[in-house]
Amino acid sequence: MSFTKSLLHWHEYENVRQMPWKGEKDPYKIWLSEIILQQTRVEQGWGYYERFIESFPTIQSLAKAKDEKVFKLWEGLGYYNRCKNLLHTARFITNDLEGKFPMNYTEMLLLKGIGPYTAAAICSFAYNQPYAVLDGNVFRVLSRVFGVETAIDSTEGKRIFSQLAEISLAKKEAAKYNQAIMDFGATVCKPANPLCSHCIMKNNCIAFKEGKVNLLPIKEKVLSKKVRYFSWFVLHIKDEIFVHKRIANDIWQNLHEFYLVETDAQPHWNEKAVEEFSQNQFGEKPLSISVSKEMIQQLTHQRIKAIFVEIELLQKPIPLKSQTWLKKEAIKNLAFPKMAKEYLEEVVIEKKYDENGGRN
Repeated sequence: MSFTKSLLHWHEYENVRQMPWKGEKDPYKIWLSEIILQQTRVEQGWGYYERFIESFPTIQSLAKAKDEKVFKLWEGLGYYNRCKNLLHTARFITNDLEGKFPMNYTEMLLLKGIGPYTAAAICSFAYNQPYAVLDGNVFRVLSRVFGVETAIDSTEGKRIFSQLAEISLAKKEAAKYNQAIMDFGATVCKPANPLCSHCIMKNNCIAFKEGKVNLLPIKEKVLSKKVRYFSWFVLHIKDEIFVHKRIANDIWQNLHEFYLVETDAQPHWNEKAVEEFSQNQFGEKPLSISVSKEMIQQLTHQRIKAIFVEIELLQKPIPLKSQTWLKKEAIKNLAFPKMAKEYLEEVVIEKKYDENGGRN
């Protein structure tokens, strides 16, 4: 089954994600939800959307509202220029376009505060026109399934992903497809803890087959972050440990590391969370789990906050079988970032192994 057909099948029979604007055909409500969700998580934006619709059920009622009332409703969402543009566009549509949203993608782009993504969302959801949306969820799904290692925020990456999104789009069912791929990225192909072992795409997902789920998508702008959060999973199979060489254009290029998961905020790894991660990512329940305290390394332009999570597994996970697994004697000869080297020497190397290869 093709990627597109698999996605639509998942959407039809397995997608249970609920949102108040889901399935909406009114361009005003779709536009409102998209503007609210810019720079805002769904969980936070949900209540704002419902309060806006209750106060301003039509674009005309929003256009007639006093600025103070609208900004008060927006309070707490931040990025107040969105609210300013919302009012400007509502009044323009009401006064200059007879209260009717444009049905043309190009004309929609002329409206203040509406860019390519929002225009594509309105055109596809309201009018079922064949425009593919490209948000963070879509970038992640496409990058992993098709194994694209070009940075999503680079000029070349934007070109590649735009083409891939257009090729994958179910043109006669654009609304369903766009909703499906965004929901799939939000609930299955998640950033830090994707449900790979239960994923309908895993047999065709290049990132899963090549053990690169944790590495994709690639972002150029990650280099500009001042604080980065690393979770290194030290995977043990008897007396062998998984190692990976950093080849991306990033810090510590050509040095080795363990299985890395980078997150936007400090993760909280307890035994339950680690077990869930292991089963989701590798399809394996850990035999033992150990979580380190946070370690910090200050680089010239970045501060790295790292946690080491040791997991002992019964067998090598399918996506990592063909990757590099070494005994600790061989690992000692490899070059690692300072924090990983210290942890390796002080914790991992010091652990003794019994004659059967199990750790004491």
